[in-house]
Amino acid sequence: MTSIKRGLCAAALAAVAFLCASPAVAQQGDPEGVFTLVIENDLFSRNNTDKHYTNGIRFGWLSPDSGGPESLWNLGEWIPLIDLKARRRMGFAVGHNLYTPENKVRTDRILDDRPYGAFLYAGLAFQSQSDTRLDTVELDVGVVGPAALGKQIQNNVHRVIGSDEAHGWHNQLQNEPGVALVFERKWRYLAETSGGYGLDLIPHVAGSIGNVFTYGGAGLTFRLGEDLSVDFGPPRIRPALPGSASFDKPLDRLAWYLFVGGEARGIVRDIFLDGNTLGSEQSIQKRPFVFEAQGGLAIVIRQTRISYTQVWRSEEFVGQRKGDFFGSISISTKF
Repeated sequence: MTSIKRGLCAAALAAVAFLCASPAVAQQGDPEGVFTLVIENDLFSRNNTDKHYTNGIRFGWLSPDSGGPESLWNLGEWIPLIDLKARRRMGFAVGHNLYTPENKVRTDRILDDRPYGAFLYAGLAFQSQSDTRLDTVELDVGVVGPAALGKQIQNNVHRVIGSDEAHGWHNQLQNEPGVALVFERKWRYLAETSGGYGLDLIPHVAGSIGNVFTYGGAGLTFRLGEDLSVDFGPPRIRPALPGSASFDKPLDRLAWYLFVGGEARGIVRDIFLDGNTLGSEQSIQKRPFVFEAQGGLAIVIRQTRISYTQVWRSEEFVGQRKGDFFGSISISTKF
């Protein structure tokens, strides 16, 4: 475990070393938008667990290049991190994150595990892209607490699949508006052979400010495959290693790659550990640093990209016995 953490810390330092890199000339515009569905669940883990970050789902649409309402792009001009002279896209998304303690039979308040909680949100994103850099700024606004429907979603799904229901949802976090302003920057350093096969390195920095998540992180991803220039890696549900919702059509109708990556995050606030902003008995002492490693496979066939990512996340709170494993599936299609 210690060696993994050291490796992720080294990855974060390597990412910072690329901060002075400058983007290349922007690629040609893409007239098609992208729909993306991401599902994350600890059902996909090696132990088939059902605890902590137990499920996430996100559905989003990313506009064609320079697409989206002009009134919103007028707002985007005030965002200094977005280069409006590069390829630029606008995105809209809805998502739901769900968190539970390990023991879901108990009905009393559990003091030594993370509390029940859910986040239901909508997001607006601005993105600019060159051949070698991708910047994203996203504002997620939603609600935490019973209004996020965590109890109904989890227990209704468990009834359908014949799994045990969770009995402690009456102890969940209270209703609170949730806001997270997210920034991500990724660089792509690509080395390809004449046959289209190659490898690349994608360092990144990322952060979030808000009452739901406040953190800063850095890391990198290594990929090996064919036609790697189609994207910057598969999408994930935040907080996570960033990928890209956008992708280009493969040159020969097919692109694929294997990938491994890691990130180190410094955590200032996590409402699902710290509890409600105005004071809550539903809280547990969080760890100030979280480390994450992932690996998987992505395939792009004409206008569709499918990926699977296996994720390991280190202990997030004091008293957590070991890190968590979960899987992430994404399906994206151009339209």
